[in-house]
Amino acid sequence: MDFKNYVMPYPINSEYAKKTAYFSMEFAIDQALKIYSGGLGFLAGSHMRSVYNLKQDVVGIGILWKFGYYDQARNHDQTLQPTWTRKMYTYLTDTELKFQIEIHSAKVWVKVFYLDPEIFNTAPMFFLSTDVPENDHLSKTICHRLYDANESTKIAQYILLGKGGARLLEELNLEREVYHLNEAHGLPAAFHLLEKYNGDLQKVREKLVFTTHTPEEAGNEKHNFQMCYDMSYFSNLSKEEVKKLEGGTDPELFNHSLCALRIARIANGVSELHGHVSRAMWGKYEGVCEITSITNAQEFKYWCDKPLYDARKNDDHGLFDLRKRHLKKRLFKTVADQCGKLFDPKVFTIVWARRFAGYKRADLLLHDRERFEKLLNNADYPVQIIWAGKPYPMDYSAISMFNTLVEESKYFKNMAVLTGYELALSKLMKQGSDLWLNNPRVPREASGTSGMTAAMNGSVNLSTDDGWIPEFAKHGENCFVVPKADYAAMSVYEQDRYDMDKLYELLENQIIPTYYEHPEKWQEIQWQAMEDVKDAFNSDRMAHQYYKMIYEPAP
Repeated sequence: MDFKNYVMPYPINSEYAKKTAYFSMEFAIDQALKIYSGGLGFLAGSHMRSVYNLKQDVVGIGILWKFGYYDQARNHDQTLQPTWTRKMYTYLTDTELKFQIEIHSAKVWVKVFYLDPEIFNTAPMFFLSTDVPENDHLSKTICHRLYDANESTKIAQYILLGKGGARLLEELNLEREVYHLNEAHGLPAAFHLLEKYNGDLQKVREKLVFTTHTPEEAGNEKHNFQMCYDMSYFSNLSKEEVKKLEGGTDPELFNHSLCALRIARIANGVSELHGHVSRAMWGKYEGVCEITSITNAQEFKYWCDKPLYDARKNDDHGLFDLRKRHLKKRLFKTVADQCGKLFDPKVFTIVWARRFAGYKRADLLLHDRERFEKLLNNADYPVQIIWAGKPYPMDYSAISMFNTLVEESKYFKNMAVLTGYELALSKLMKQGSDLWLNNPRVPREASGTSGMTAAMNGSVNLSTDDGWIPEFAKHGENCFVVPKADYAAMSVYEQDRYDMDKLYELLENQIIPTYYEHPEKWQEIQWQAMEDVKDAFNSDRMAHQYYKMIYEPAP
């Protein structure tokens, strides 16, 4: 293949002919390609699979992380041990393209690898690496660890993705009409274009669209402005030009998201609720572009259990229950392997699994120890509960929460904490759970997609009313939802107490009794959830909306 004059490798559907490049720090494409950490990657991976399904004119641009995010191992006492192992991928094509970009006023070599669409049924994808002999050691380490804790390394990674991705398109002679930034990490692409177009902001704005995933301003990344400038983040723009573009009020900091919102022609939040929150959050700044919303989704074909859907389609209640029990047994083999515990497929099984972060409150049920013990020791209505998820390796509070759960699990034969929460284990847990527990602090969860894929596998959601849930939920019909309170008037402690009490009330009075006493009603809820999720929260719908609402509308 001639990568110097790259052409799309499949015929493009005329409905999706706008030429687009999609920039993301992480992509969860397949378990075998470990270049993702969590929800942002799961979302980007499903998007790229839907691009392939719909035959859209989109190429994906990311970074080939030498050590991935990290491998979740255990210490001798079962607590968390982050380990970094070099990854090898023989199925990626070496394009033999090499070029230089400027990072910290020095030339850094960039090498490019290609993922053919037919390997994992995705958009054509290009991954950038600085781990080449021509670079010094420091430059090689830019692409070593996803979300490196060192601030200067992190900024260099953003430059690699943005500026490196924009340069790659020039090397490929692949003109793109739209540059889609999935979060603000790839923003240096905009500064590269500004330099290329001699400062013509309007020309850059015509190309740039932006997806924001963070529902509070403090969570959006800000870095030392002088450091960003010294590291060549802004290409050759002067400090005064950059600050005028960014529009922030703090001269010491550079606000990546605010700058992206002021340069892009249109942006989107990732749920209807997040769209409202984002417009309110950023509305105080001048020059911010229109912020609409396109709700996140996951690719149905990849995630759903087809035999479950077949049994439902054929109205075969017995076969459906048999299949679900088989899926539970499969998950419980992993529980036995990791934890030495034998779980029972006939017993009601709750799963909490996602990235460990403070606002997601993994340990919320344990805040009332007496009630938690009562839940797990109920002989009439037995319960099994499993946790999994990766804390950020430098988030010591989240790691402590993970380790606390591990310690607690030693007192209960029906409680387990699993490591290795990546695509394969995620699918196992969604297939093998009866109830998918999701309890973030409202309104901190911009979208959250794990519950979508759980519903695609006959697992019923129990959730606080945040992210995508308000667009999906029919309480008692396809899921169970904590009634929303006036959270703004509550302290964090009061909010946690309220949500925990409501979760227990739902579990004790509605959910568990329904599972054991009214199995036909439980199955109705499962089936309704499966029906309601399969089209509305399939990423084919999302990829279609990106074209119709974001890419194609005239600037």
